[in-house]
Amino acid sequence: MPATIKGSITVDGQEIIITNPDKPLWPEAGVTKRMYLEKLAALSPYLLRYCRNRLLTVIRYPHGVSGMSFYQKNAPHPLPPYVQTATQDSIEYIVLQGLPELLWLGNLAALEFHPSLHVAGSDLPCEWMIDLDPSLEIEPRIMEAAAFVGDVLQSLGLASVPKTSGATGVQIIVPIRPGITFDELRKIGHFVGRYVTEKRPDLFTLERLKKHRGDKIYFDYLQHYGGKTLAAPYTPRARPRATVSTPLLWEEVKRDVSPLDYHLLNIVERLQSMGDLIAQVPPQPVEAIASRL
Repeated sequence: MPATIKGSITVDGQEIIITNPDKPLWPEAGVTKRMYLEKLAALSPYLLRYCRNRLLTVIRYPHGVSGMSFYQKNAPHPLPPYVQTATQDSIEYIVLQGLPELLWLGNLAALEFHPSLHVAGSDLPCEWMIDLDPSLEIEPRIMEAAAFVGDVLQSLGLASVPKTSGATGVQIIVPIRPGITFDELRKIGHFVGRYVTEKRPDLFTLERLKKHRGDKIYFDYLQHYGGKTLAAPYTPRARPRATVSTPLLWEEVKRDVSPLDYHLLNIVERLQSMGDLIAQVPPQPVEAIASRL
């Protein structure tokens, strides 16, 4: 076995051990661990906004994206002193607070960040997300589907932000005020899902079982619930091209951009020019719709 190369960096007064900085994590994209940690640091003001204080699940790829992987819900021990945890349903989750923890996880080859949809100790959602999940590995209609759902939400008086999942799908995010429940949002989701499947039965389905969906895009309003996770905005994904889950402008969606266009090698420049598109949308009046259903 090759010798482990080890060093350390100090961030916010905390020493973080870094091993094998030249290890290829995304070989096809040319991204080494050193590059990944640099990109994570640049992404941190945006990624942490949607992970902070939440129960975190990560997917680790110790040998890079082409190697084996595992989901990690329980925090590994021993933990550095700066890493906080919270226990729910007998699982001791990491609660991500700052850059030291993020880089520590990056060094462990945590390549994907999937936070809970609520903060630790709460059962109320932080935002509302609809997940559009293609049945096909390559789905040329995904942006058409996202645009259709965005128009329906707009007709209900709701502004929303589409984001690539970083894989094959698109999520649509509606900022909300604290107080509405997951069940109330599910009610709205079911209403919108029934509408879009009736209007575009060629494009959408509410069928949960993939084997029964054919080539249709699953309008998943059920994944947004307590105890479940979705890929965080700005999380990298363990895909060959090092794609990143990226919020989009609706004009970009209507231009039929590709989810492959947004990745670790260009996301920082995009954020520097456009900022966080989700944070630019104020909380939406979902309560008014829930009260009418």
